[in-house]
Amino acid sequence: MRWWSVANFVSNTGTWMQLTVQNLLVLQITGSAAATGLSMSVQAAPALLMSVLGGAAVDRWPRKLTAAVSQAALAVIAFTTATLVALDRLDMTTLMVLAAVTGTVATVDNPACALLGNDLVPAEDVPSAIGVGALVFNAGRLAGAALAGVTVGFLGTAAAYFANGFSFLFVTAVIPFLRPAAGAIRQVTGRAARRPASDMSVREGLAFFARRPRLLALAGVTGISAVFGRNYGLTLAVLVTGPLAGGAGAFGTVSTVLAAGGIVGAVLGARLRRPSVRLVGALAASGALLQIVAGLSPSLAVLLVLVLPMAVVESVSDTAGTAVLQTDPPAHLRGRVLGVWGSVGTLWSLGGPPALGLLMELAGPRGALITGGVIIAASIASGHLLHRRATLATSVTLPSKDTVPQPTLQTAA
Repeated sequence: MRWWSVANFVSNTGTWMQLTVQNLLVLQITGSAAATGLSMSVQAAPALLMSVLGGAAVDRWPRKLTAAVSQAALAVIAFTTATLVALDRLDMTTLMVLAAVTGTVATVDNPACALLGNDLVPAEDVPSAIGVGALVFNAGRLAGAALAGVTVGFLGTAAAYFANGFSFLFVTAVIPFLRPAAGAIRQVTGRAARRPASDMSVREGLAFFARRPRLLALAGVTGISAVFGRNYGLTLAVLVTGPLAGGAGAFGTVSTVLAAGGIVGAVLGARLRRPSVRLVGALAASGALLQIVAGLSPSLAVLLVLVLPMAVVESVSDTAGTAVLQTDPPAHLRGRVLGVWGSVGTLWSLGGPPALGLLMELAGPRGALITGGVIIAASIASGHLLHRRATLATSVTLPSKDTVPQPTLQTAA
């Protein structure tokens, strides 16, 4: 697990180096901010349609081999992009094609790597392993953004892509040496793994997800939070530079505090032993209330005080939700459930920012934060009340044995 964490830190650092310079590269090629957004959407779009297929592949193929091949493929794409940039042969069409291919490979790579990390610890430590993964992600994000500026300044834009390619190769080299921990929930192998294709279908994963109230509730809480909250890079940027009269430097400070809060939240999330959907909902509602107060902030100083707990609550909630998602399904279905989640999550990531932008146009940044927080908190409270009422309705007292035939009692039980 230590080796896997080191490999993921290296990979996340390289990925964020590339993501940091990619937007600048698109601007250099096209001079259009709209084209920059389009390139991000093109990379995310394959997950909308293909994540369920990628998850099915992860359930059907050996996990270590799948992760190693997908990491090697991502390395090839990064090296190809770096070479084209270095030779000044990269145009917008080629960049879009490479972004789409990257997004397609990621539909297999993301669930494969997530579940491979879970194989390295005992089953009871999976929530902690997910928390460690969140910590590594946030640390890699900070390191990658910092190194990107230095690398581009001294070595040029192509160097960031080359660095990302080598980071993927490092992960590929580490994977063969990983060994599952004693007591880990391993991928189904042997005769069970050679089930008929009809039993390993995408439909089976979709059906399990649709029939599982816990996963549906988790999707509802996460979706409403993703659309009306959490897009702090958008809402807080407009709030800081608008009503609070701050500049780019002020928003940079807010972004740093958000990143620090994410790391603190990941550390706290790693201590979770039995995460639940109820915990995710409570944390999301708490974050919504903090968001409402942040919308009322009279000054930048007050906002900075609120931003840290907002980021901590969001990070712990994400860790708890991911742990539920990766441990609730049976082992042979986890790849497909993650695939379904990837498709649903892409809807949020593509539709959330435009919806929030429209809300800010209508209500302003303060109104968007307050309205979004109210919607999140009210939705979670309503869902909790409905669930409680349904639970009480099913807990009715059964009639006595003297007045009800035994088969009826057995059926009711």
